[in-house]
Amino acid sequence: MTMHTRDFNRRDFLKSASAGAAAISAGVWTGGSLKASNSALQKLNIACIGTANRAAADIAGVQGENIVALVDVDKDYLDRKLTEFPGARSYRDYREMLVAEKGKIDAVVIGTTDHHHAPATIRAIRSGLHVYCEKPLTHTVHEARVIAQAAQEHGVATQLGTQIHAGENYRRVVEIIQAGTIGDVTEVHVWVGKGWGGGDRPTETQEPPATLAWDLWLGPAPVRPFAAGRYHPAQWRRWWDFGQGTLGDMGCHYMDLPFWALKLRHPTSCVAEGPEVHPETCPMGLVVHYEFPARDSMPALKLTWYDGDRTPREVAGERVPGSGVMFIGTEGKMFADYGNYRLFPREKFADFKAPDPIIPRSIGHHAEWIQACKEGTPTTCNFDYSGALTETVLLGNVAYRAGQKLAWDAENLAATNCPAADTFIRKEYREGWEVV
Repeated sequence: MTMHTRDFNRRDFLKSASAGAAAISAGVWTGGSLKASNSALQKLNIACIGTANRAAADIAGVQGENIVALVDVDKDYLDRKLTEFPGARSYRDYREMLVAEKGKIDAVVIGTTDHHHAPATIRAIRSGLHVYCEKPLTHTVHEARVIAQAAQEHGVATQLGTQIHAGENYRRVVEIIQAGTIGDVTEVHVWVGKGWGGGDRPTETQEPPATLAWDLWLGPAPVRPFAAGRYHPAQWRRWWDFGQGTLGDMGCHYMDLPFWALKLRHPTSCVAEGPEVHPETCPMGLVVHYEFPARDSMPALKLTWYDGDRTPREVAGERVPGSGVMFIGTEGKMFADYGNYRLFPREKFADFKAPDPIIPRSIGHHAEWIQACKEGTPTTCNFDYSGALTETVLLGNVAYRAGQKLAWDAENLAATNCPAADTFIRKEYREGWEVV
């Protein structure tokens, strides 16, 4: 079974319009029409790019469909996953897979290192395939814009792997904030007590294991020797060539909540504080200050991110755990994390009763995407929404590496006061891996 664009009959249109209205009421959907399958009862034929660790969880999320192709540069991982899906065709290079499987697959799930997200995603979208991709959506700000525009142009169903977005707690927080419970929110603090960074580039030269296609693992990144335990499988996030540190790892999860609740999109400025910039590795701690313009009836906003050894223990006069979000409004404050929320001052909100839920319960983050692939319904973390979120997250590292406050022109993807920042907004690619 392959996917084809269909003309919606009146019943199909009303169904999609109803789902779209629900998503719009939650402030998360800005997309156009999507491709849909001929029947919601048919199973999708899915190719999975990346098979282990986070990718394994994503495969588990879609395994009710037909997993027909698996891709991994590590043969050990690939062979292990093939025992679960013995009928799947296997590949080491996703570019080869996309050519060989043309007309045989409907969608791809991408769970690779960050620097492969955009090269894999853009090739899948331009092949007319629906895409689920892990966070952050891309490795650079520019890639996020290219991917979002391509998804819109090709009308494919997309979803970013910010799985917590499907949780009930985030929905309740959004409803409480948007109901005006703590007044006009003018300030938000977001922090994650985790540190991906530090270290120097290995000087030794080692042969990669025979099971690892090292050149394919490097992909679009500059060539460098393999070093056991320093890159693959777990340490790549700390290196600029492959990841974006803690901000890239966790920013899309935690900044997603204020983005959703406060209808954020693009900041007007960004400045970062951290240790001296290392040319190879990300910082062990970072503080980033963003400024956002007024939106609809919402006032201008200042958002501050903290991670690693710069994570606060107290925010706005309240003791806080290792990770979370604090909204500061004119009538109170609200703390939230993945599973809980609290309102301050405690005495003022002692008898607080949450408003009746209005955001529909999620059918599941992966299930939402699968339904979108089959029926053309919207997803809550489509690449239009999550592309802007990713741009903002990664802009923090651009400001840090550029070393000054950036006056941000989002329309043109440019720091108007710092042309040197363009080096970090975009990047060079090895031949055959370009994202344009």
